[in-house]
Amino acid sequence: MFKLFSQPYPVEDSLRQQTLRAALIGLFIGLFLLVFQPFGLSDWQTPNKLFKLLGFGGITFIVTTFNFIIWPRLFPNQFSDTYWTVGREILLVMANILLIAIANRFYLESLVDEEKSGVGWWGMILVTFVIGLFPVTGTVLFNYIRQLKKYSHAAAELPVHLPESGIQNYENKAIGQPGETAVPVLTLVADNEKDSITLSPADLLFIESSDNYSTVVYLKHNPTGQLQPVKPLLRSSLSRLEGQITLPHIVRCHRSYIVNLDRIERVTGNAQGYKLHLLGGQFQVPVARKYNETLVAELKAL
Repeated sequence: MFKLFSQPYPVEDSLRQQTLRAALIGLFIGLFLLVFQPFGLSDWQTPNKLFKLLGFGGITFIVTTFNFIIWPRLFPNQFSDTYWTVGREILLVMANILLIAIANRFYLESLVDEEKSGVGWWGMILVTFVIGLFPVTGTVLFNYIRQLKKYSHAAAELPVHLPESGIQNYENKAIGQPGETAVPVLTLVADNEKDSITLSPADLLFIESSDNYSTVVYLKHNPTGQLQPVKPLLRSSLSRLEGQITLPHIVRCHRSYIVNLDRIERVTGNAQGYKLHLLGGQFQVPVARKYNETLVAELKAL
């Protein structure tokens, strides 16, 4: 069971989806308190009670927006696919519920005396925690299993491209053997317009964004004549390098990655989405959900 909590969990990075999520949670809380009126609110006699009860939903929306939208953008590394797990998702949602309870408690005290509110601080927080724990855990686990099955099954149906038995032939073709068609040259230029990397497109594995730099991972001959991966840095954004690439099969697959589809050996899937395996599994490149359809279509067409 504890191993399950350490499994990768998808991170929702769409601002629109996160805002909608916060709005729905706020609407639910507001309507729930309006309909059921717990914590002694049913005995509360006050002008404009309807709007004051809906105010709890507004407080909930603000807290949820901060936790699900502001925090991930202030600390993007901690909320990245690399670190995000089932356990972290459960903790985030539970923390959000507890912060909602605290914020709404302050809001309640601004409207009515504590003696008249029907429940104390710890009682309200305890009730909120107990009510939220099981549905939150169940919802997160259900979504994890659903996403895992979805991507695992879909990845298994994709054709295996460039099996290990054919890698050497592909490399020979990439570096240009007698009688083979010449491969065009790819040149990537840094922001300063001076530093650059020139390589055969067939040797490129992927490009990864690293803050203000991009790591270009490609194959290069070592002194013994064997091809091995190298990882030079270029001071350039990934989007700028993407604009310099006009060759087919070298595509954006994630906000932090550009990948050479001709170098993908197999595709696997977990709850976060597809993983592209390159160079005998030495490298794994994630696929963002918004690129799923176009990338899968290109892989099937190879």
